[in-house]
Amino acid sequence: MKDYISYLNGVIPDKDCLKIVKSEAEKFRSSHSSNECHTMGMTLYQSDNFQIQEIGIFLLGYAAHEIPESLDFLRNTVSKHQNWKVQEILAMAFDNHCKSIGYENAVPLIASWLSDTNPNVRRAASEGLRVWTSRPYFKDHPSVAIRLLSDRKTDSSEYVRKSIGNALKDISKKYPELVFDEIHKWDISSKEIKQVYNLAAKFMESKP
Repeated sequence: MKDYISYLNGVIPDKDCLKIVKSEAEKFRSSHSSNECHTMGMTLYQSDNFQIQEIGIFLLGYAAHEIPESLDFLRNTVSKHQNWKVQEILAMAFDNHCKSIGYENAVPLIASWLSDTNPNVRRAASEGLRVWTSRPYFKDHPSVAIRLLSDRKTDSSEYVRKSIGNALKDISKKYPELVFDEIHKWDISSKEIKQVYNLAAKFMESKP
């Protein structure tokens, strides 16, 4: 384990490089079990180097379909990290987990994360799955994606509402009628809802 950490310290550049982070995480995952990914992920997360922490987060996301503790750690601990770049990796790790278990099977979990008390958890779900309708299941069931996202239109966090609105905007490029049918029903006298509405309707020729 120490040898692997020494190796990472040698290959991870000082400058932030997501490509290398993702590559090293995938490389480890391809030759190790979920248990090993969990153990290494927990160890790497303790590093002072945030990029090594990020590799650990990816490994926990890969392990989560077999190791529930991995998913719990992502949701309850990683979500409290102060570095916004780490929160971006949390979103990607969550999406990797949803992919592993199948997006259709992940719908209840996605809904749970979207309603979590921590805004970083809510955003990890909304941001991680973008573009939602490029994902299996949601590609064939865009209305489910629209419903899950629209349920957060009054979210207390501006940071989350921005992610929700942008995710709906993504969907509107391919399914403008479905997004229109949803958002034209909203009461935009609320500033929170109006923020999401303005983002979601950005590419529509005829806004509600």
